[in-house]
Amino acid sequence: MTVPPGRRERKKAATRQKIADTALRLFLERGYDAVGIRDVAAEADVAVTTLFSHFASKEALVFEQDDDFEQRLTQAVTDRAPDEPLIPALRREIQSLVRHCTADGATPIWRMIDESPALREYEESMRLRHAESLAKAIAADPDLSQTTTASRTIARFVIDAYSLAREAPDPDAALDEIFRMIEAAWAVTCPSGNFTGTVGQ
Repeated sequence: MTVPPGRRERKKAATRQKIADTALRLFLERGYDAVGIRDVAAEADVAVTTLFSHFASKEALVFEQDDDFEQRLTQAVTDRAPDEPLIPALRREIQSLVRHCTADGATPIWRMIDESPALREYEESMRLRHAESLAKAIAADPDLSQTTTASRTIARFVIDAYSLAREAPDPDAALDEIFRMIEAAWAVTCPSGNFTGTVGQ
């Protein structure tokens, strides 16, 4: 049974969310480069040290769900049912993330990211980190029996699927197309008995 967070944890989470929401509002109103860390802290009514206890950098303020997304990806591997194939589980999670990031109101945020070299660089490093975490989860699963190289390759494909689908005119159709290729690649590397089911099932 999941233990509900205590008062201290709830207060900490609320402060973090307040800082992130304030930062995003200021960035969109004034422009990312025109807003400094002190501006965000002052507007959120917190100390600069408090802001940095929640976010390691200015760029991290824009990607405030970074850790949550990474955890969700690894849990798609570790928490799937014993008889559930890997690739459909990953596709389901990627589809959920894509829908979140293409929801109404997301366009101005991605426009801001695309226009900022610092944010583009941060997003790229974030994607690589997510891919490495996902690869470790795949490699650690004894039922999958994959080499490090195969695990890293499939993980990179999955993370790239998110980026490509997010930018596509029809994200769901793009995911269908991409994951058919990912599943074909997985079938080539998967030992006999570890490959069951298809993405479309």
